[in-house]
Amino acid sequence: MSSTVISDIVTLVTNDPSLDGSPLGLVRNAAVVIEGDRVVWTGESSKAPATDNRVDAGGRTVLPGFVDSHSHLVFAGDRTEEFNARMSGRAYSAGGIRTTVAATRAATDAELEANLVRFLDEALRQGTTTFETKSGYGLTVEDEARALRLAARHTDEVTYLGAHIVAPEYAEDPAAYVALVTGEMLDACAPHARWIDVFCEKGAFDGDQARAVLTAGRAKGLHPRIHANQLSYGPGVQLAVELDAASADHCTHLTDADVDALAAGSTVATLLPGAEFSTRAAWPDARRLLDAGVTVALSTDCNPGSSFTSSVPFCVALAVRDMGMTPDEAVWSATAGGAAALRRTDIGRLAPGAYADLTLLDAPSHVHLAYRPGVPLVAGVWRRGVRAV
Repeated sequence: MSSTVISDIVTLVTNDPSLDGSPLGLVRNAAVVIEGDRVVWTGESSKAPATDNRVDAGGRTVLPGFVDSHSHLVFAGDRTEEFNARMSGRAYSAGGIRTTVAATRAATDAELEANLVRFLDEALRQGTTTFETKSGYGLTVEDEARALRLAARHTDEVTYLGAHIVAPEYAEDPAAYVALVTGEMLDACAPHARWIDVFCEKGAFDGDQARAVLTAGRAKGLHPRIHANQLSYGPGVQLAVELDAASADHCTHLTDADVDALAAGSTVATLLPGAEFSTRAAWPDARRLLDAGVTVALSTDCNPGSSFTSSVPFCVALAVRDMGMTPDEAVWSATAGGAAALRRTDIGRLAPGAYADLTLLDAPSHVHLAYRPGVPLVAGVWRRGVRAV
């Protein structure tokens, strides 16, 4: 098996605390050795073992590829007019998610997959090497199943989100829609997914409905995650912890009891600052969560309505500027934190045995992700040991 060393790395972020006692596990003047699709060695460049190939990092920074643990990439159309009206302070009466549902239902498989691939390529160029993505814009048995089938061609981290909103056809009978989501639709979707999700929020699904959806999915072998406490205080976070959900996502409106529950359990709080940026909503208080000992992930929430960005570096900058995170905390949350939200130990870190997913920054430090917002710093990306960018 061929081996490659990436050397002359001025700052290496490993997320291996055994190296320097910090969560980022920083190594200066470092190297990484790759065999096949795995990391086999990290350390000082002068001590690197002999390899078949060598790549010179040119005195730049290397960190784990970003892990985007929350996105909605299987859709058609966009909602430019909605965004423009919101940013202009005008009332807008279009259908929101329902607008995307109509466009997605009308699209062909080829159109949906081409759109998905375009956004994945866009994210890869910005350093994202692992992504989760959801259904939720079909809301029929056939359309939800095809969304997951298409997504599964490109990632193992596929989430069934039939319970995004109540389908328009069931607006007068939400109980019947919940029965569909937990019955025939679940049966069709479970073979293509790893996760099940629900939007637990006023105007979407209440606590009892969310519990029914997640419990049914768990019985089919899908593990829960949940959209929780985004727009208002509610039962989502408590339900996530009770059901051992891998992640409670958004976490904008939290009581002290919610924070305590997250700190005591294994559920990750995934924060999605792109949504607050694009809707001018209140920012999640990352500092409050971190100080309580909660594991925090950062993700894009890439979707055509409330967070149309695929850029994890942009979200890192927002988290540092507006959510009380340090640059170190934000980078950890966008890599190792995302891996924790997917319950993975083989990504989000650069240590022997982990996948060789690396991002090369044209900068002397990872801090530049927040220090130089909006600047295209990603100079190279390796995914599973192969240079992809």
